[in-house]
Amino acid sequence: MQDNKMLNYIKDVLGNKPTGWLNLTTHRLDIYNENLAKSQFLDQFENLFNDNNSESSALNELPTAFDYIRLGHPLSCILEWAIAKLNNQVPNNVISFSSKTVPVLAILRKNLLDNKSTQIIYSGELPGFFDAELLRSVYGYTFDLRNVVNTSDISPFDGSTIFISQQDEISSFDLRPNIDFFINAHSHLGSVLFVNGAENEIYTPEIQHVRRRETIAMTPANSLAALEALTGASSSVSQKSNAADKVSVLKSIATVTGSKTKALVASSGLSVQYAILMGLIHDALENHKGKAIKIIVPPNCYGGTNDQARRVAACIDNVEIVDLPVDGANDMVQSIDLVLAEIAIDDAVPYIIAEIPTNPRVEVPDLIQLKNVLSQERKTPTGEIATDPVFILDQTFCPNVRFLGEGEILSTVRTISFASGSKFPSGGQCTAGYCIGNTKTDELMEKIELHLYLCDNEATNLQYEILAKQLPSMKQRIQDAYKNTREFVNFINVTLAEAKINFVSEELAEQGFTPSVFSLDLPTKGDTDEERESYKRALNHKLIHLMITEIPNESKYCVSYGQLNGCYWTIPATSTQGTTKEGDKDYIARVALSPNMDLELHKKVFLDFVESI
Repeated sequence: MQDNKMLNYIKDVLGNKPTGWLNLTTHRLDIYNENLAKSQFLDQFENLFNDNNSESSALNELPTAFDYIRLGHPLSCILEWAIAKLNNQVPNNVISFSSKTVPVLAILRKNLLDNKSTQIIYSGELPGFFDAELLRSVYGYTFDLRNVVNTSDISPFDGSTIFISQQDEISSFDLRPNIDFFINAHSHLGSVLFVNGAENEIYTPEIQHVRRRETIAMTPANSLAALEALTGASSSVSQKSNAADKVSVLKSIATVTGSKTKALVASSGLSVQYAILMGLIHDALENHKGKAIKIIVPPNCYGGTNDQARRVAACIDNVEIVDLPVDGANDMVQSIDLVLAEIAIDDAVPYIIAEIPTNPRVEVPDLIQLKNVLSQERKTPTGEIATDPVFILDQTFCPNVRFLGEGEILSTVRTISFASGSKFPSGGQCTAGYCIGNTKTDELMEKIELHLYLCDNEATNLQYEILAKQLPSMKQRIQDAYKNTREFVNFINVTLAEAKINFVSEELAEQGFTPSVFSLDLPTKGDTDEERESYKRALNHKLIHLMITEIPNESKYCVSYGQLNGCYWTIPATSTQGTTKEGDKDYIARVALSPNMDLELHKKVFLDFVESI
């Protein structure tokens, strides 16, 4: 009876769900408490359930659930809540994934760091996505594999027992005491992991963090399909694969980048970055046996990039992180030159991750000098030629700039470019990201593709469909958004001349660097450094609050950019740099404009702000 009540309520919720639950990838920071993300959303959702209130207005007022779609969103949270209810468990113990592999990797990762044994149990055939040899040799995971006829054959084990069930009834779990983690792998929708037993609940935050950094939660569309299946409603989500969409997406990426090599499309920007890192590490283990692997990464860059690289290094003995200061008082080219010289002395394998333009200070290095530094032949202490670097270029700010094609600036240096799909490629409509290399990286891209598929992180059918619609217009949207941004920057320079704006010069724009993001370092006052910093931080919040309250239909307190409409405001130190070391964070305002917005109204409200200070 209680199950029927819950399922009927969900059916009503699905009929009244806010459109943003299905169609947006960004979250509102003004109704977001990171420490309480999922619990706060579900606590208030459960209150609505107890009151049998499924009105759209009530659902729309629920706080933001998790961040982006990587860590979760309203529909994935409700799916997890419903599955937990059906199994008389707590929602925190149910975790959905777009990937069928990564939930296994999440448990293996924690057990590797805790030096704990793992056995993986399955019935029938070993899942096709599972490559035990690669997981052992490249990822460094240790585990035993066992085949059983049914779950009653599972005996006690000194360590963790994972049971993988390949079935399309995603809410059905046989939670026997000897199973610590039960994974339902659905043929189309992804997977759901059940953390079984109070003693295993310490795994939950670690598993969720893997989902945040190396993959994504089950997508909104697939979560909706799973919820519709639970409630017996006819599915409104097509699972058909359209080969033409993938062909179109790959063609668009080739056209935009100018590269003739094969592109790869993943479920998110971090999914593709994870495949890049693991593919390159695989290549180094094969072709540079015994050498240390150095991942060179800016300490203040986007928190996900920074955090993921450090998490990879934590798991593999011969992988280390090297900090690369890139903006502000530091010059990217000089920093790379110094770092590569040190790595040559160590006779190590260098992999460099960098954003151009940098985030959040929107700086572009001297590209000719960058090419020369990356191309320079260096020697090891024994006189041998040092391993040349691979430059992993995050082009999310300016995916329209051609670095890789024949004759382009980085065509002769081993370079792999990638971009986050929730930004310009999809206009904020899906998270799928992509990567592509130049002709120097053909063998590396084969390894990257292998790990993308091993982690089951390829873009979904719907993500391909969205990218197929949005990518052809991307270059024009970038240009139009840049025009709005340049006009707004010029306006701020006149109305608040004492503010410091980080944006590209007119000269760089003529070279094709036309981002629609700038950072704003507001003027401050006070007698001490602490007073001045405190005043400036309060002023950031005052500005953002004014914008989102005066222009609620367009201005949003969100972290993204490249969106189709409106204007997004954020403070990197408290959003994109969430896991960055405190001393490297940027407490400035970052503003992202779109091609379609009321620029004159934004100027007017900004002028009101200036007059108020």
